[in-house]
Amino acid sequence: MSDFIAQLHYRTPQEGGRETPAFSKYRPQIKFDFDEMQTSGEQTFIDKDTVYPGEEIKAAIRLAGVIYFRGRLAEGMLFEFLEGPRVIGTGKILEILNYTLKIDDGSTIEDN
Repeated sequence: MSDFIAQLHYRTPQEGGRETPAFSKYRPQIKFDFDEMQTSGEQTFIDKDTVYPGEEIKAAIRLAGVIYFRGRLAEGMLFEFLEGPRVIGTGKILEILNYTLKIDDGSTIEDN
């Protein structure tokens, strides 16, 4: 089961991104600004199987570290995805599907 839906932007090689396309089910590391912790995040592309450097795509994301991020995510939150130390793209959470991940203190992303 996917944890959230996100809008992803893959950087071009000139921006430090990949030289080659990525395929649905790709699993880069994901990092949120609020923490140094990274986790693997499987990207299942919506309405497409392949994304090329410089393109944007919607994807369902499944996190490996769900327990660590419990109660810490919000719709509208930004994140980076990486290959090793290299940031290859950015994302924005559009919809949280796994409600155990949702910030549960009543605040919104604008409050944080």
